[in-house]
Amino acid sequence: MSAASPTVLRQLSPASTARLLGTWHAGGPAYVALADAFRAAVLSGTLAPHTRLPSERELAATLHVSRTTTSGAYARLRELGFAVSRVGSGTVTTLPQRAAGPGPGRPVGGDAPVADDGPRILGLTDGPTAAGHLDLWQATPPAPPELHGAFAHALEGLPAYLDSGGYEPYGLAPLREAVAARYRERGVPTTADEVLITTGAQQAIALLAHTHLRPGDRAVVESPTYFHAMEAMRDAGGRVVGVPTGPLDVDQLASAVRRARPKLVYLVPDYQNPTGFVLSAEERAAVRQIAERYGVTVVGDETLVELGLSDDTTPPAFAGDGTSPHVVSVGSASKAFWGGLRVGWVRAHPQVIAQLARARQSADIATAVLEQLAVTELLGRRAEVMTGRRRMLRERRDLLVGKLRESFPWDVPVPPGGLFCWVDLGRPVAQAFAAAAAAEGARVAAGPLFTPDNAGAASRVRLTFTRSPAELAEAVPRLVRAWGRVAGQQHSAGSR
Repeated sequence: MSAASPTVLRQLSPASTARLLGTWHAGGPAYVALADAFRAAVLSGTLAPHTRLPSERELAATLHVSRTTTSGAYARLRELGFAVSRVGSGTVTTLPQRAAGPGPGRPVGGDAPVADDGPRILGLTDGPTAAGHLDLWQATPPAPPELHGAFAHALEGLPAYLDSGGYEPYGLAPLREAVAARYRERGVPTTADEVLITTGAQQAIALLAHTHLRPGDRAVVESPTYFHAMEAMRDAGGRVVGVPTGPLDVDQLASAVRRARPKLVYLVPDYQNPTGFVLSAEERAAVRQIAERYGVTVVGDETLVELGLSDDTTPPAFAGDGTSPHVVSVGSASKAFWGGLRVGWVRAHPQVIAQLARARQSADIATAVLEQLAVTELLGRRAEVMTGRRRMLRERRDLLVGKLRESFPWDVPVPPGGLFCWVDLGRPVAQAFAAAAAAEGARVAAGPLFTPDNAGAASRVRLTFTRSPAELAEAVPRLVRAWGRVAGQQHSAGSR
């Protein structure tokens, strides 16, 4: 019996392949170098599984090599388990089959999971206890000094609501108007009828997943992306399909939407979690065109949009002119102001807003009134609050980047905004390094955790810079010791 044809979720053109591989032939047999370049792209997450590669003939013509070279490279990829070929399906990228390892462990609050038993998995048990860990994983800054005053002002306004039942499924009118006004400031005509207040952006994402996905439906996301968004889609029964990002290839996104026929697309256009990339105005327009062409709902998660650190400009609004029923924006007070403020929002067509408001009734009915009043106050003082927030985060970013560059041979970019550095370790040891760091008393998030298949971005770790300067300075020596453990293990393995 012949094997089933491999699943194809996207297709890579010859030109896109050449751009992805870059300078791939650095010596040795050309077919080996080409295969190794493809394999590295799969391991790094820049080339996703289930991608159809160009034909041997097309790729040979584009790369200016013989067809023997491309044929040999594809054969080597098949031998190593990184590709399969079937008549009618061409050559499709895969991941090598391996025994299932321990899962990521018990998730701890925040925006990334942490393996509590990571050190035990790798036999690294001589580090500090969990209580002594320094946290470079949770991307949640401390509250701004204006927060207390915002709640004091909210308490003064609370009596006006005490004669009501306190349930506002769409959110309080003043907050909905404040959110709509911020969208208008950014060039998107918006009324309060196009805004739904939710209990954090996570609830907004979960509502969108549960109203758009049925068991077996596909959802397209960037790979890597926000971990809990993928969780929400899987909880709704969705099958998550990744498109490599860092930056996002819009052509590959269009190919994935055309082939996978998803019911939902989820993107982080501003200071992307975890890569830090920002979609250009042209790329945002292209994404909106994809939404219109295929009639698919595209969600832009703008929770990080106010956190530009290289300058104080705000990226263009994801919604464009705001008229498309297929384009939805999600926002939140948690990253701009404080994680303890569980207030988020959705900006969408009024029919979508009504659908989401009905769906939330089975979850929490409405968001807490006092917190909504506090966020209304903070949005009114947004420019003042964010000036101090950006200054604080910029100082901490520069401190961490500087110490990492002094201490390691890694590629440590300076993120233009957001809350984290997406660091390239130079070799696919991210999970081993995260476990070693835990043993040394520092929590970091390994790149594969942010990918749909838990396999890409194997050379990357996400390090947040939201902790105090003293904690950041104390964490780096622990990372140095962890890196020494990993490098020593690799040296021992290579000498056997």
